[in-house]
Amino acid sequence: MILLTGFEPFGGETVNPSWTAAQLAATALQAAGRNAAAVELPCVFGKSAELLRDAIGRLEPMLVLCVGQAGGRSRVSIERVAINVDDARIPDNAGNAPVDQPVRLGGPAAYFSTLPIKAGRAAVAAAGLPVEVSQTAGTYVCNHVFYALMDALAGLDGVRGGFIHVPFSEEQGLHHGQPGLAVEDMAAALTLVATAALTADGDLVDGDLRVAAGAEH
Repeated sequence: MILLTGFEPFGGETVNPSWTAAQLAATALQAAGRNAAAVELPCVFGKSAELLRDAIGRLEPMLVLCVGQAGGRSRVSIERVAINVDDARIPDNAGNAPVDQPVRLGGPAAYFSTLPIKAGRAAVAAAGLPVEVSQTAGTYVCNHVFYALMDALAGLDGVRGGFIHVPFSEEQGLHHGQPGLAVEDMAAALTLVATAALTADGDLVDGDLRVAAGAEH
């Protein structure tokens, strides 16, 4: 089972392409013979992590891709690391605005994604889609969910996961004067990342490409 999650709209937006893209990717994976499901998460600290853990327990996935929107970015961003801090520049959809609070009290400072992030990047780039490895998932609800995901998976053998940010949709980009990407292209990128994490027989890929994808700042 491949679990994909996306978020409800936030920050005054009426749509969140992460959720639409997650649904489309789940459908594409199903059409390719993979068992996949999509779950929408609220843009709320705490509750989003709780619903994610519930979905993992209910669906028992072997691979989890959580997806969020990063308006202003021009590329699909495969995140490398989740950090144990909530520091909200704007309130979440329930009005919560934690500052310098841990995602989990006493938890590790950070978790690395267990996706083959560079193989995923290569697969998406080979399809002609804009993609990057990102070194920060921020400190808002996306990072909160990413950290909660990796914290949950740390106790589960044979389950991998990570987080992917997508840009504004084309329509949002036009509205905000920012980069945008077709939701169908986002879904294709998610499908390619998921596929890159699996062998032809459906097992998880062991290892990643050894290529540079870092950043100077």
